[in-house]
Amino acid sequence: MMQAQTAPLPNDPKVSYPFAAPPAYPNQGPEYKGHGAASAPMAHDQNLQSAYPALFDMGLNLSPDEVNLIMGDAVAVRAPGHVQTSAQANPAYGALVAPVSGSSLGLQRAHVTHGIREVTLCKSATGKVGFRVQAVSKGVFVVFVQKDSPAAMVGLRFGDQILQIDGENVAGYSVEKVHSIIKKGPANGVRVAVRDRPFERTVTLHKDSVGHIGFSYKNGRITAIVKDSSAARNGLLIDHNILEVNGQNIVGMEDKLSRKIIEEGGDVITVTIMPSFVYDHLVKHMASSLVKKMMDHSVPDI
Repeated sequence: MMQAQTAPLPNDPKVSYPFAAPPAYPNQGPEYKGHGAASAPMAHDQNLQSAYPALFDMGLNLSPDEVNLIMGDAVAVRAPGHVQTSAQANPAYGALVAPVSGSSLGLQRAHVTHGIREVTLCKSATGKVGFRVQAVSKGVFVVFVQKDSPAAMVGLRFGDQILQIDGENVAGYSVEKVHSIIKKGPANGVRVAVRDRPFERTVTLHKDSVGHIGFSYKNGRITAIVKDSSAARNGLLIDHNILEVNGQNIVGMEDKLSRKIIEEGGDVITVTIMPSFVYDHLVKHMASSLVKKMMDHSVPDI
């Protein structure tokens, strides 16, 4: 099998490379070996059944030892504030892989549910709600949220999909028609059904001993991934735009400012990303000056 190779990083003084230095990871441990043939079915274990009823409902019959053999520490209960890595769970994996932590504040702020929620917008004194949309594939998506606006206060985020406004489905509507519906809506109660950022996903990364997480970007677009870095191990991809760092929107922010947020964000960083071809389509009609000066970059509440 041909072995994949990593292209050298471009030597461009305009490109930000704060995280591109090869991380000082320990040598990779022995390869993980797959388990052999499954053992014969065993009798139901009451404790296991109460903890994992779905296994038995699906016709699987595993003892606690077999579950531990397959899952390792992945199913263990962690103490508050503890961050676990696959390397800690199984030393055979070697270097840091993906952090597993329900107590990571950045991970909680960045959480993408893809679920649907309803928000109610009260217009400002000037009759504005503080967001703009763009149409993509017969859908309507938020591309701008003004800081300190009603839209920012109810938690609208870049990439949210607008499904309904005051009970009216907006699929297939033009940008102009959506803005017209909002303009005609009541001053104290525009109801908006929103799907949470369907084009976006999050990737959580560990900094190495010198504070690098293994990728470079320019104007928010990821341009290179360092081999064997946390970014590489956790599946970060080039040709994606970074939208949030630990849940904080950085769209339109200068690279030096977003780099500072990453540097000061702690040892575990969660980035929210979107394919660049989608991002480019969403922002193609947006004035860069508007985004840089008026976009909501506040840290979300949880």
